Amino acid sequence: MSAPYLDTATSRQRRAARASARRRARRRRLAVFATALAALLVLGVLTARTGGGDGVTPASDAPRAAAGERPPGQEVLGPLPAAVDGEREGAFTIPFKKPPRGGIVMNADTGEVLWRRNAERARPIASLTKMMTALVAVERLGPDDLAKITPAVLNYSGSGVGMLPRGKRVKVEPLLYGLMLPSGNDAARALAFRATGSIAAMVARMNTKAAEMGLRCTRFTGVEGLSPGNRSCPLDLVALAKEVLRRGRLARIVRRRRAILPFPVKGRKLYLYNHNPLLRTGYRGTLGIKTGYTSEAGRCLVAAVRRRGVTLVAVVLDSPDPGRQARQLLDRSFRAMS
Repeated sequence: MSAPYLDTATSRQRRAARASARRRARRRRLAVFATALAALLVLGVLTARTGGGDGVTPASDAPRAAAGERPPGQEVLGPLPAAVDGEREGAFTIPFKKPPRGGIVMNADTGEVLWRRNAERARPIASLTKMMTALVAVERLGPDDLAKITPAVLNYSGSGVGMLPRGKRVKVEPLLYGLMLPSGNDAARALAFRATGSIAAMVARMNTKAAEMGLRCTRFTGVEGLSPGNRSCPLDLVALAKEVLRRGRLARIVRRRRAILPFPVKGRKLYLYNHNPLLRTGYRGTLGIKTGYTSEAGRCLVAAVRRRGVTLVAVVLDSPDPGRQARQLLDRSFRAMS
C-alpha cells in the first residue's frame, strides 16, 4: 500500500512546485512590465513639463537642473504624481456636464492634490495675471508711495477703477485695492509705471520672478491680462496664490468683499467691489484671491478657502460657471479630507 501512496504524494508535490514556479515567473514579468510602464509615464510627464503646451520654459530652469538645485517654491508644491492628467487625481471625481478646461484643488499646507484637470497645460489666464503684477508691486513699493496718473496710465481698455484723476498722484495701497477687487487695468498700469518705469520693464520683472519661483508653464506679455501671450497653468497658479496669501498686505486686500477708500479728490470716497463669486455669496472660510475673464481665456477663478485649520486652493480655467464649479470642488475636497 505504501509504494503507490508515496508515488502519488511525490507527483503532487512536483506539480505544486511547478505551479509555484510559474506563479513566481508571472509575478516577475508583471513587476518588470509595471516598472517599464511607470518609467514611460514619468518620462511623459517630464517631457510635457519641459516641452510645455506652448513651448514656454523659463530660461533659468536648465542651470538649476544641471546644478541639482530645486527651483524656489517647488519645495512646498513638489511635482504632481506620474498619472494620467485627466479629471481626477486622488480623492474623487465630479461628472461636470461641461468641465473647466483646466483646474486643480490642492491642500496649500501639504501639497496634496485632491482633484485636477490639465493641471500642467498652459492656457490664457486673463486677469489672473494681476496676481503677479501685485506681487512685484509690493516688492518694490510701500503703501504710502505715490503713483502719478499720467495719460499713459489712462490709455487702457477693458475693466478699470475708472475714476483715477489725470495728473494727480495716488497712493499705492488704493491702487492695489483697485487692481485686485474690481480688476482695474488702469491700476495695473499705474503700478507698473511707478514700480519699474515702464510696462516693458514690469513685464520683464514679472517673468524673472516667475522663473525665481520655479513656475514652469507661466509667461507674461502684459501687466493687465489682455495680452494674448499671457499663459499659465493650474499648478503654477496655486503657487502664485500661495505667495499672495503669504504677503500680509495682499492677503488683507483679496479677502475684502468691498472697500471704501479715500479718493484723491478731497472729500470724496472710492467704492470698490470684489468680483470673487465665493466672497459675494458668502462661501464659508473664503480667503479670496482673483478672478479673470477674456473671450480667449474664458471665465477663470483662483480661490482659497480655510476651514478647520486646512487651506485649500482651487483653480478653474475657462469654466462655464467658475463660482459654482469651485464650490462643488471645494465641498467635495473638504468632505474627502474629513
